Amino acid sequence: MAYYLKQMGKNLWHGKFSIFPEDVAVHAISTRLGGVSKPPYDSLDLALHVGDDAAAVLENRRLFARSLGLDARRIVTPEQVHGETIACVGEREAGRGSQRYDDCIEQTDALITDTPNLPLLLCFADCTPIVFLDPEHRAVGIAHGGWKGTVRSIAAKTLARMTEAFGTQPQDVLVGIGPSIGPCCFEVGAEVVERFRAAFPYADDRLLTTVEGKPHIDLWEANRQQLLESGVPEENIEVAGECTCCRHAWYYSYRADGGRTGRIAALIALRP
Repeated sequence: MAYYLKQMGKNLWHGKFSIFPEDVAVHAISTRLGGVSKPPYDSLDLALHVGDDAAAVLENRRLFARSLGLDARRIVTPEQVHGETIACVGEREAGRGSQRYDDCIEQTDALITDTPNLPLLLCFADCTPIVFLDPEHRAVGIAHGGWKGTVRSIAAKTLARMTEAFGTQPQDVLVGIGPSIGPCCFEVGAEVVERFRAAFPYADDRLLTTVEGKPHIDLWEANRQQLLESGVPEENIEVAGECTCCRHAWYYSYRADGGRTGRIAALIALRP
């Protein structure tokens, strides 16, 4: 099992989780390549809230969705605020945030659905995409795992909400932890260290490392541990292991790009 990049033509790439069955859902993690945005957003910026030209972003969304056989006008996307609110969306929400940022699902950091052909999309530039697929109950979700969402257990809470809404069982769900800032680059201050120690009693052993005398945190492992504790089998979790800061030629990185940059996206939609 391995995360991999698949070229879709004209320098457009899909990041894929090998454990996700393609006959149940279509999914991809975008890269920063293959779009029309100008520097510093070059080139496949998928976010309408970072200062990029809106027309370019909409064209990028159209290109990305089309490469997956989807209609960009049906995308559902939220206003991400580093919180723990999870929205269950359906046909009524189709298109929310797809064309205008002020039409997003408000103040929400995870989306779940069991509606076919409804693309869920969240945006990232160093935070961790967490993508869920329940092939038994045909339900999907995406969570925004920045450090604040991670200490608030956004991954575990998204799974719990899928159980409540769709009957998803932890032993059946498949989860992909996407590209984000890695433990190699995620240097943090003392306050963040203490927040992680409070949220994860085992933090010093598994999540915290010291690089050149400075503390670093492993967001991938923090979210993986949450899922394991929620009952997801180890073999059902795939970690991309791609650091957006190290590989910012491929992915947008808020830290590596100095705070002015575009956003990659995680997208998933159930097959009809």
